[in-house]
Amino acid sequence: MITINKPLRIKQIFWVILLVLQGITPCLSATTSIKVHFIEYKGKVVDSRNGSPIASAYLAVVGTNISTITNNDGEFSLKVPDDITNAMVTISYLGYQSKTLPLDSFKNENTLIELAETVEELSEISIFSSKDAKGLIEIMLKKRNENYMNEQTQMTAFYRETIKKGRRNVSLSEAVVKIYKQPYSSSKRDDIAIIKARKKTDYERLDTLALKLRGGPFNTIYLDVMKYPEFLFKPDELDIYEFSFDNPTKINNRYLYVVDFSEKDHSSPWYYGKLFVDAETHTLVKATYKLNVDNRNAASNLFVKKKPAGARVYPVNVDYKIDYRERNGKWFYGYGNAQLEFVVNWKNKLFNSRYTINGEMAVTDWEIDLEGKTKKDKTFISPSVVMVDDVSGFSDTDFWGDTNIIEPEKSIQNAIEKIQRQLEKEK
Repeated sequence: MITINKPLRIKQIFWVILLVLQGITPCLSATTSIKVHFIEYKGKVVDSRNGSPIASAYLAVVGTNISTITNNDGEFSLKVPDDITNAMVTISYLGYQSKTLPLDSFKNENTLIELAETVEELSEISIFSSKDAKGLIEIMLKKRNENYMNEQTQMTAFYRETIKKGRRNVSLSEAVVKIYKQPYSSSKRDDIAIIKARKKTDYERLDTLALKLRGGPFNTIYLDVMKYPEFLFKPDELDIYEFSFDNPTKINNRYLYVVDFSEKDHSSPWYYGKLFVDAETHTLVKATYKLNVDNRNAASNLFVKKKPAGARVYPVNVDYKIDYRERNGKWFYGYGNAQLEFVVNWKNKLFNSRYTINGEMAVTDWEIDLEGKTKKDKTFISPSVVMVDDVSGFSDTDFWGDTNIIEPEKSIQNAIEKIQRQLEKEK
């Protein structure tokens, strides 16, 4: 039995992976969703200069909390209630000029949206006066209560978890979840309930290993560093990092400072990355960062709890990304992505196996929780959850109903179509 375990600790994201030789870990299965009449618009967001797809572009229906993002192929699906007709849709991405288009300009298929790169640079007068990047981050953390939502909210989100062996998808989990998001000023942790879910794993391609990710949607919600600074850096621990300014940029016509950061101690796995901070409000609006895992033994100790004799397991690439959204002057968690690539070396085997696990979650709608109290039931999951094997839903092309989801990229779509063909044969 192999268990890859990354413990909760200061400066460490809660990301846990399980590999077991046999057996299924029980977990919550799917529930039903409310049917609502909606219109679905599909299309692609590309660079206006070269036509290349823009992944993770943000589409939001103005005046509502309805939103979605593009997949790695730049494709999107936006579902809007059919009683919303005269709305406008904003499309934005870091480093590009945002666009606001009327909803009636969108098509049911093949809507093409072009975004132009931002070329205007932040003037020297506007640069943080002291040129002190660390000082900017200190202010950013101090203004957390002021800049972020301080009301409990209920968020609807779409979560996808994929496991690849080489380039082939061998496991796919998808879920619509309800996030009971606590105020950013509160020390209480967020709760998650599964509304609807499906999963399929091809164990034959896993070399008799049942590869499993523990934590599911919590892996991405804990990337919210403004809610959980203890997993990256706390205000009183900034001295262990080096901070410096990179070239500024823009998003949604807002100027952003770009701050590079890196841990000073490289004796064990260490974090480094970029923070994108609003120049006017000093709000963190985006972060991309990595965990350096060149020290294989130390990295293995972080991730691997148990493994069978003759196997050596270690990560070779660990990437995280978090995006925040703004509404009425307050920012909130919008999208999280965590990707882990690791190698399994077996004794007396000439070639190793390389696996990539990717978990991403996008908030597609939200509302203020007027009750303010979370009444837990059987739909709620724990941070140690393992998404259950369940093929239900893959035979239903309308499985997600009115819920906005991240469009599956080509390789995932191919995997879904294969699952559907297999289910048809089994009937």
